[in-house]
Amino acid sequence: MAVRLVADFDLRKDVLPWLRAQRAASAAAGAEDVLETNYESLRILNVERNGNIIYNYKDDERNIVFGLYDCQTRKNQHLYTFEKDLQVVSCSVNREKTLLAASLVQSTEEGRRNELQPGSKCLTLLVEIHPVNNVKVLKAVDSYIWVQFLYPHVGSHPLPQDQLLLISEEKYIEQFHIQVTQEDGNRVVIKNSDHIPRDRIAEDFVWTQWDMSEQRLYYIDLEKSRSILKCLQFYADQSCDLMFEAPLDISLSDSGFKLINFGYDYRQDQEKLCKYLTLCVFTNHTGSLCVCYSPKFDSWEQITYSVFYFHKGYSKTFTAALGSAGSHGTQGITFLNLERYVAVYLPGHFFHLLNIQHPDLICHSLFLTENNKTNDTLPHSSFQSLSGSLVLDWYSGRLYRAFFDQSYLLRFLWNTSLDCEKMAILHCVLSCGQDSQFLEGQIIQWISENVSACHSFDLIQEFIIASSYWSIYAKTSNVDTILPYSSVLTWNTEIPGITLVTEEIELPLMKVHSFKGYWEKLNSNLDYVKYAKPYLCYNNSVVKREWHNLISEEKTGKRRSTAYMRNILDSAKRVISNIEARNSEPRLTLLLQEDNNHQKLLLGLMVSELREHLLRHLQGVEKKKIEQMVLDYVSRLLDLICRLVETCWRRHDLQSSVLHFNRPRSVPEFEVFHIMTRILEATNSLFLPLPPGFHTLHTILGVHCLPLHNLLDYIDNGVLLLTETAVTRLIKDLDNSEKNEKLKFSILVRLPPLIGQKICRVWDHPMSSNIISRTHVTQLLQNYKKQSRNSMMDKSSFSVEFLPLNYFIEILTDLESSSQGSQNAQRDLGLFFHHSCLVPSLVARHRNVRGRPEEANRTSQELRSRPSKILAYF
Repeated sequence: MAVRLVADFDLRKDVLPWLRAQRAASAAAGAEDVLETNYESLRILNVERNGNIIYNYKDDERNIVFGLYDCQTRKNQHLYTFEKDLQVVSCSVNREKTLLAASLVQSTEEGRRNELQPGSKCLTLLVEIHPVNNVKVLKAVDSYIWVQFLYPHVGSHPLPQDQLLLISEEKYIEQFHIQVTQEDGNRVVIKNSDHIPRDRIAEDFVWTQWDMSEQRLYYIDLEKSRSILKCLQFYADQSCDLMFEAPLDISLSDSGFKLINFGYDYRQDQEKLCKYLTLCVFTNHTGSLCVCYSPKFDSWEQITYSVFYFHKGYSKTFTAALGSAGSHGTQGITFLNLERYVAVYLPGHFFHLLNIQHPDLICHSLFLTENNKTNDTLPHSSFQSLSGSLVLDWYSGRLYRAFFDQSYLLRFLWNTSLDCEKMAILHCVLSCGQDSQFLEGQIIQWISENVSACHSFDLIQEFIIASSYWSIYAKTSNVDTILPYSSVLTWNTEIPGITLVTEEIELPLMKVHSFKGYWEKLNSNLDYVKYAKPYLCYNNSVVKREWHNLISEEKTGKRRSTAYMRNILDSAKRVISNIEARNSEPRLTLLLQEDNNHQKLLLGLMVSELREHLLRHLQGVEKKKIEQMVLDYVSRLLDLICRLVETCWRRHDLQSSVLHFNRPRSVPEFEVFHIMTRILEATNSLFLPLPPGFHTLHTILGVHCLPLHNLLDYIDNGVLLLTETAVTRLIKDLDNSEKNEKLKFSILVRLPPLIGQKICRVWDHPMSSNIISRTHVTQLLQNYKKQSRNSMMDKSSFSVEFLPLNYFIEILTDLESSSQGSQNAQRDLGLFFHHSCLVPSLVARHRNVRGRPEEANRTSQELRSRPSKILAYF
């Protein structure tokens, strides 16, 4: 199962042994029978904000006993005993455990089976329990009452006043302000108990939900036949604010009265739960606000449920097929809050894991049917989702904490054949994993063996983008809209078993003007939906443009300012140093160890542009923190690429000897070359930097694996980028056989000029010498500045009818005279004429055409002997 429940509390294990010990200590007769009775009546009543659990049971005399389990100390405590046979509706205890509020209903005298008497009175009592003292009747009415103490965020000091909420079945909510005082030492009593102030804070509602963790009360009013969701936020200073009003496009006029998270409602029959609507509000610290709704349903052929993503400005309505009509259940649909996800669960049918932080694309959510064994671990009885991924099973008396089952998700990732499931699981594992390094390693292993398994998206791209996003998200949650979460922008493929309709909805109307914490983030999300029409998410388009400009300027000889280039390259060095500092294991040879200026330029440009992007959109975050975030983000991106290559390298057991050219090719080398090519394609389309040394490794494997014509095609089409390191190894490792010379010549002519000149000086070959000479003479001619006419040669001493040659001879004479002291210049000029004989042949052809072969021969000899000092060098 994708979600695993771990019990934090179990009545049978955490309370019953304590009760047994208490009864044994009193040495009461017939204790065993009493214990069985205790267990049958034992049930959870409430879970308070601090995690303390209130429970009750009936002793052998049918008295109601209230107990508390402290989740911190793991100890039980007796709170109070009502010496009457009553049915408990609701119960709550204040933070100091000095006051107990309880709502009780009288039972029939006959049978004593806890059956409710028609028209019975509901008593709402306030009891002093430190020590047990007075009992105050707050309400004595014919309708049901639920109670809940507020738990503000304050220090350990006791509060002078407690706040108690009373929720009435007559559709009103009151807040009691209870002042307490200490008498006779530690004795706590209610001050002015006859006149406890109260405020009516809500009326005429049909549905309400209590959020114990955040101390919020949600309720729905019916205004002009519209359902309006409202929220009250309670504060430590004992005040409360109406935070927002949000219209809901659902019908609640005939739904009756519904409470969520006010304890177990024993009035509801579990067999009829599927007949009721289900509605829950879920939030998390990122500023999300979701309302999950499932209407009443009678047909077991399909089920419809909706999620209102108010923080995104739209709702999604899902319709799921339930399979065979005979597989009916006794429980309705259940929504579970799993922080960044909401789970929609129908036992025996499906489990839908909804991504509420990034819900735009359905492929980022996971839909599992009964064929995936969705009902292996979740209980089939009625259970309630509480804050902080807590799940309360009322029937079994267990409080669970929900976790994603990482081992199950990883197994499912290996076995599933659907691209949508691979996408959803990939994001789920990366976002919710505790040991990110281990989980990333498992995913990298899976990618290395299934690199071509996905057809709807690029698996490598998605992994790199998603993992880099979650690495920075842990440091700040304000990056939802400014950093890419996925490489996929659209998804048009259907998800088997479910259909979807998306509609825009009205945004909540915020009723306050000053926000903090969660409300500030929610308001920011709403503002983004309202006003952020340009797409704010970062991409490398500016980096791409600037990088191409720098490369073009390099080719034309232009240069940016030294300070600008130094800053860019220093940023790249910091990224590489950051990666090396965080990685204790030795890196694969060449990766991050090569001085590849082009990749470092791209790397430094991305750091610079991403820093500017975050500074622009992360208002209020320190510049130093943003710079560290950028450094960590780019470092993680580059590190993931290194780990992908190294995992493939180790998986195929390639040795360092592969880095040499004078060895036969092997099948594993081709596999690694294929994966590196896929990595290159993935990064090129997103214009992401690659670790220095990547292109060298790729080229070495390409030379090993590809026939010459394919190799040259890869080079000409930019798949293989020739680096100085790779070509130098090739020149040194291979001898000058005919086959190897052909390979070397083919690569040499494709090298950039600067690298080509360096390689020629390494290769001991006549052609290499010729290229060096030609290059140097070309530079001499390009840099030549014409002297005044009187310093040139006497034209009468040597002249030919071929006018371009006359001018060329003048230039050579001038160069000869200016290079008197330079043996290198003389040698290169001599090599130019000695190897090419280009100009003599050109003149000879000119004169042959004109029918003067004797003069052509004489001119050729004169041209060869003209630069006397140069020829004398040979």
